[in-house]
Amino acid sequence: MFDGALQDLVDELGRLPGVGPKSAQRIAFHILAADPADVGRLTNALTVVKEKVRFCEICGNISEDTQCRICRDPRRNGAVLCVVEEAKDVVAIERTREFRGRYHVLGGAINPIEGVGPDDLRIRELMTRLADGEVTEVIIATDPNVEGEATATYLIRMLRPIGITVSRLASGLPVGGDLEYADEVTLGRAFEGRRAVEA
Repeated sequence: MFDGALQDLVDELGRLPGVGPKSAQRIAFHILAADPADVGRLTNALTVVKEKVRFCEICGNISEDTQCRICRDPRRNGAVLCVVEEAKDVVAIERTREFRGRYHVLGGAINPIEGVGPDDLRIRELMTRLADGEVTEVIIATDPNVEGEATATYLIRMLRPIGITVSRLASGLPVGGDLEYADEVTLGRAFEGRRAVEA
């Protein structure tokens, strides 16, 4: 649609997740009209993040050091390990301020259509972490979709024989939602995960 460098920028922006053709075009024109100092800061931030940010050697979370701040924190409960798909899931759980254990980031979910199998995830590293006996409970916090469920089922089958307590995050109705708008799977999960009410 455009010539040369501008079209290249639109194409590259369009490859980003969640950015469609129209959004890519709007962002490209914003960059084109922006102050050169602002564009320079953006360019610098992109370069620095690629140079400095890596994955924690223990859990797979993002970090600028060999170990992330959570793995370095001695106040964390090492007996409870929460398994998530991506580093962004760690951020979401940390925002709740409910979990004080440690994490293990798989780096994705099992997805045969995309060619992602168990060997492509950090499952081997998870099993190595569990070998020393410090962890007594593993909380599986994969996404409640087909890939997340497949990954959770695979992990449960692997972890049950080694005698570690395995739990799965509850899923069900969102706070503030209406029953009539809930899909069948969500409503079914809410029934499965019901709990007794204390008087």
